[in-house]
Amino acid sequence: MEKQMIKISIFVSGIFVCMLDTTVMNIALPQISQSFFTSLDSLSWAINIYTILFASLTIPLTRVAEKWGMNKSILFGFLLLGIGSCLSGMANALPMLLIGRAIQSIGAALVFPLSMTLGIEQVKQDSRTGMIALLGVTQGLAAALGPIIGGVITQLFSWRWIFLINVPIIILILFTGRFVLNLHEATGQNKHFDIAGSITSIIFLVSLTLVLTQGRIWGWTSVASVGTMIVALLAFVIFIIIEKGTMQPMIPLELFTNRQFNGAAIVIVLSNLFLVAITVILPTYYTTVAHFDALHAALMLLPITIFIFIMSPIAGFALKKIGAKQLITLGFLLMALGYLGFGYNGLENQLYAYLDGALIGAGYGLITGPITILAASDFTGELLSASQSVAGVMRQVGTVLAVAIFVTSLYSNIDNAQKQSNQYMEQSIGALPVPNQIKSVLIDKSRQALKDNNQIQQIPKKHTGDKKIDVRINTTLMKIKKEAEANVMKAFKSLYKSALPFLILSAFCTLLFWKNQKISE
Repeated sequence: MEKQMIKISIFVSGIFVCMLDTTVMNIALPQISQSFFTSLDSLSWAINIYTILFASLTIPLTRVAEKWGMNKSILFGFLLLGIGSCLSGMANALPMLLIGRAIQSIGAALVFPLSMTLGIEQVKQDSRTGMIALLGVTQGLAAALGPIIGGVITQLFSWRWIFLINVPIIILILFTGRFVLNLHEATGQNKHFDIAGSITSIIFLVSLTLVLTQGRIWGWTSVASVGTMIVALLAFVIFIIIEKGTMQPMIPLELFTNRQFNGAAIVIVLSNLFLVAITVILPTYYTTVAHFDALHAALMLLPITIFIFIMSPIAGFALKKIGAKQLITLGFLLMALGYLGFGYNGLENQLYAYLDGALIGAGYGLITGPITILAASDFTGELLSASQSVAGVMRQVGTVLAVAIFVTSLYSNIDNAQKQSNQYMEQSIGALPVPNQIKSVLIDKSRQALKDNNQIQQIPKKHTGDKKIDVRINTTLMKIKKEAEANVMKAFKSLYKSALPFLILSAFCTLLFWKNQKISE
């Protein structure tokens, strides 16, 4: 029993570290940018490369692990995570950070699905509901805790420790895993490895995640974006053809004949999309618009994590009495209420922000446990392993969709906000009773200050020597500053207002998708 608990601890820790590293960097980006003297757009590759490789390599590496041995493979994955964390934490330039993050992501692509599969296999099939729920809750908690842990470590120590903190944990896992995991397990040496399916799946997922993360920068209708979309579509079609014609496919298409699994996959994408849209976008608002430090910004997300932690076990108990369908529907509706709050008053009042965050955390907590159980369904063996690989990919797809949709929309909204602020500024300064030369200077300096949302507090003051006119100029500049801040706040609010119909639609689609199913232990 003690040996089993150590194994479970290893698998839970593996899931936690993998999911934590998807979001832990977000709030530390400004400090890393200053350390490397590089732009945030360039630095975003340190996040994107982790997501892209994690998503694209999960399925083929799981198949490699089945052939080589899952226990040996998961320890190798932990080793890669440790090496990547060391390189990332010690990086003195962007290229070294990118290499470290790439190695981390390859390790995560092994550790995450194998932790799910091996963890579930620790218990008998008729009593594995609790184990699946535990592993599912760990995923949601880690993703929500990422920005919080990143903010606390960045503020109190250094951004380097958001990576280096992994190292002692991984050393402990490698040491204990060497003794408790069966490294002489039977392997699938005689199994056929679907090379063609592996290559086309990687091309498809790399192309898909690449265009979703870079489409905003390239331009969605640019040659690069359209070309990458076409490559993704062709690779997907070829992949399906290959999988239908092979005896041992990379992904058993039998998975997708299970209506429950298909519904679970869709909900995994949507729930992670709406969670990440909060945990990625809100830190940006708090640090660049509200001018909170990293620690304060991180703590604003704390209610989300607390309520995921509170509601997930409640969902586990309720699952036996109510059924998954109602819990998932209620979860989406609670998230919708949180979005409604952030769309109206949650950004300007910290108490409301805590309440709205609690609603989102509670909603996600009600979803994540049941949906992880439904994704595992009644699968065993290779189908169980494949289902967890696909579920892992779906989570990453939800993450990149959140970035693609919400970050692109945010940039568009902020661009419109800046145009409105510039128009207001020109009209306000144009109405001042000062010479045109002074108006011209005021307009030029104010336009430059408004160009970057971080600098709107630096709108210049101009003294003419006439006390009354000086007061009027300064009053006008203060009004411009407040107008600009209000416009930027509206840009963030409109994101969450626009998402509301889709959250509500997700809730009602869940009601239609499954027959209600009460799940016993």
